This record gives sequence, C-alpha cells and structure tokens, in this order.
Amino acid sequence: MNQSQGLLLAGRYRLGEPIGRGGMGRVWRAQDEVLHRAVAVKELTAAQFVQEADRAILFARTQTEARAAARINHPAVVTVHDVVEYDDRPWIVMELVEGCSLADAVKERGRVESVEAARIGLWTLRALRAAHAAGVLHRDVKPGNVLLSEDRRILLTDFGIAAIEGDSTITRTGEVVGSVDYLAPERVSGATPGPASDLWALGATLYTAVEGNSPFRRTSPIGTMQAVVTEEPARPEHAGVLAPVISALLRKDPAARPTAEEAELMLAEAAEGRRPSGAQAYVPTQAHAQGRHPVAGPVGVDSATVVEGVAGRGGEDSGGRPAARSGAVAHASSSAPAPSPSGSRRWLAVAALAVVAALLGGAGVFGFLHFTGGGDGQERSRAAEDGPGRTVGGIPESWQRVKDPNGFSLMLPKGWKREVDGNQVDYTPDGGRRFLRIAVDKQPQYESAYLHQLSLEKPLRVKLHDYRRLHLNSNTFRDQPGALWEFSWTAGSNDTTAGPRRAIEQTYLSRDGVEYALYMSAPADNWAATRQQFDAMLRGWREG
Repeated sequence: MNQSQGLLLAGRYRLGEPIGRGGMGRVWRAQDEVLHRAVAVKELTAAQFVQEADRAILFARTQTEARAAARINHPAVVTVHDVVEYDDRPWIVMELVEGCSLADAVKERGRVESVEAARIGLWTLRALRAAHAAGVLHRDVKPGNVLLSEDRRILLTDFGIAAIEGDSTITRTGEVVGSVDYLAPERVSGATPGPASDLWALGATLYTAVEGNSPFRRTSPIGTMQAVVTEEPARPEHAGVLAPVISALLRKDPAARPTAEEAELMLAEAAEGRRPSGAQAYVPTQAHAQGRHPVAGPVGVDSATVVEGVAGRGGEDSGGRPAARSGAVAHASSSAPAPSPSGSRRWLAVAALAVVAALLGGAGVFGFLHFTGGGDGQERSRAAEDGPGRTVGGIPESWQRVKDPNGFSLMLPKGWKREVDGNQVDYTPDGGRRFLRIAVDKQPQYESAYLHQLSLEKPLRVKLHDYRRLHLNSNTFRDQPGALWEFSWTAGSNDTTAGPRRAIEQTYLSRDGVEYALYMSAPADNWAATRQQFDAMLRGWREG
C-alpha cells in the first residue's frame, strides 16, 4: 500500500488508489467525504525532488493549471473543483473521468479508426476554442492529455503549462515547455505562440491517433525539434477522410493553417465519414512522396547470434548487439535529419538554434551546427554518399525499401548487400567496413532492453581494446520501451577495419513482446554521417 493511500486532504478528500502518473505528478482516485462523490486528485510529486527556486515555478504552474481550467466552461474540459495545500504542496481536485487517454488507446489498439479519430479531434478542438475564447492557450495538447471516457465523452485535461492572457509568465528566459513531439515550429524557433500553435499540436495528435506513431518523433529531442522545423511528415496511410485536415493543421506557417472555426467544420464533416470540402485549400500544392513509420509485425531471427560468432566485423567478436537512442546531448543532436534548402525553413532552423542553446548549452549547440550548415564539408559529403537530396519523413528520397526473407523490412541506400552467416543477418555497402545488423528475440530473457544491453556490455569491457561507453540509456522507440547504447573501441589488425571504431544499438520491446535490436558499426573517423544514416534507417524500419 502506498504511504499516501488513505490520506485525508483538507478534511474532506480521502485518497484511494493511484490511477495515473506523469513526469510532474501522480493522479489519485479519491472520495469527497463532504459531497459523497468520487473525484480525481493530482499530486505534484516533482516538487519533492527539485531545488527551491524550481519548486516555486512548479507551484506556480499548478496554480496556473487550476486557474486556467476554472476560466473555461465547456463539457469537453475536465472540471477543477478545488485546490488544497498539504505537505507544503498544492494538490488539485478534479472531475474523475472513468476511461483512458488517447495515448493509452493507441498503445493498446495500435491506432484509432479515422472517423473515430475525427470525432475525438472535433471535441478536442471545441475544448480548445472554449479555452482560447477565455484567453487561455493550452500549450501541451498531446494524446496523453486527451481523455476518452467510458460514456464516449472526449475531454481535454492538464493545463499545467497553459498561458493565461493577462498573467505574467512563469517560464524562464529561453525555456521551451511542452512535449517536444507536439511543439509547433514557431514555438521551437522561440516565437510567441498563439491559438494556431495549439491547432498544430492537435494535428500532430490526430496523426499519432490514426498512424500509431507521432509524425516527427526522432531518436533524440534535438532531432525531433529539427524535424518539426525542417521536414514534412510521412504521408499518413490510415488517415482516410481525416488526411487533408491533418495536412492543413500541420502547415509550417501558422498563418497558413485554418482557423479554429474552419478546422471545426472540417472535423465535423470527417466525423460523419465525409471528405472535408474546405480542407483541400490548405493542402500544399507540392505533393510529398509516400513514406511512413512502421507498425508491428512478426519476425524470426535469434538475437543470440549477435553476441556469438561475430569475429571479423570490426572487432565485434562478442557482439555489441543492436542499439537505440542517444542520451548524450552532443550525440543526440547528430540524429537531426538533413535540413531543407528552403530559405524560410533555414531561417527557422537558425532561430531554433537559439532556443536549443538556452536549453542544452554549448555542447548541444556544437552537435546541432553540423546539421544546420556548420561543421566541415567532409562530414556532410559522406552523409551525401548514400542519399543526397530531398528527404521524405527523414529518409533520403533515393533510398529503397528492402524486404528481408526473415519478415522485416527497412529503408537502405542503393547498393547495400545482404550477408548471412548462419542466422546472423547484416547489410553492408563495403564488405563489412560499415554494416547494419538486425536481431530478433521472440522470447526475451530480460525484463527490459536496458538490462539486456547492460549484460552484453560486461564482456565487451574486457574483449574490446580501449572500450569506452559513450552512453547507455533507457528510451522510448515507436512508443515502446527501449534502450540506446553507443560505444567506441580500437579494432585490431585482424579485424575488417583496424583502428578506432564506433557502434550504436537501438533495442526495444514490441507490442507483442518481441525484442528487436538494430545495431550499426563503422569507423569512427566519420561517425556523424554514419549516425545520420542510422537514424534514417530507424525511421524506415518495419517489423513485418
């Protein structure tokens, strides 16, 4: 039993069991013993682990959330009943919604049918219109903040970082707040957000609902922000009548997006199964080639082969197994896709750099420069070897989809060849100097990808000369739990390539419990280009 369970707040709210948790707090089911009704109580747990100055900001945001919701009178906005103080922290008492979030629904079902997603979007937009009319910008619209009640109501919640017209700001200079996947381009670039920024986030939320993955998610926050500013999302394959509405809401220029009134009409038509008549006016005239992120499917390669029998591949004689996301800021920034040559987008990318600098400091900016025009020409020229020109969904347009006999498929540069040694599958352009290895374990023995990678690292510390861990961190890949591991070592003269090498592996557990690992290794002298390739390969990966 949690020590807070059974606690009585303000002499009337009795805490029951926890029903939700996020980065900032925890939500409890509770009983209002005065009015004899069930309520939800939000506890600000993050306040216990931050410094005094940050604690004051968190408290201010909690008060903002309560005031923001209280200003909005709409059935699609979760009602705030009370704010009480206990243990020197504010607790918010809210309407209890029996059901789940849109994020939970997507995780459970894979995706939401397009007409139902349009209905969800319609009510979310109505909530936003009511908020905007009350002078409130939500600023964190995302699937986790859209609630689907058991009685089929749709409710918008969590105004914790809302901006209220007339209130002084509670954010620090240069700070970007909100979920990176759903930040509008103007917010990434540091411009003052407006109602159109919430509409962008709604468009990204609807894309996630129908496709099962967010449109701009990359392997690092920097890469995601770069994609938001400079790339178009892969064309949704399951959006149906909702596709032109999503396209309209995701226009880069806020002035080019539909108004809330226009978007509501479009969503109402889509919710009835009709193609919105007014949406076509907002669809860009230059069509984007198809491409999308993968959905789940079965595979059949034993991951143990990545650990054993790997001699001759650049010194990886005990494997190193496939890896995932960058936890170090300087390397994370290298996951950013190649920027568009467009002058306007170039300006946005440069403006975004100022925000990134405030968030991450010098090391992060150094890495970011390599993909916004800084850095030397050698790194950029190698990146162009396997796919120059336009990208679609973060993947070079010249790449092609390769369907492996083992069931999975991936996007690769032309000329990469498949090599098999027993059950081990590699793809390489140069006989193994650079290569991508895929491993699949249908019955994983470890509780998490992170623990599996830790176990694989132990023998490498002994067997690989000059082994150095660059990072090994848990992460989320395709909305599933995973881990990213990157390391370096010096290969011997008997290996495919002698001298300094690096490797990176993304491992994750799929929705059906299969562990997948994608591992890439190459000489260390041009790692920035290799890392860019790896991130593009992750975007093109499909389980089946």
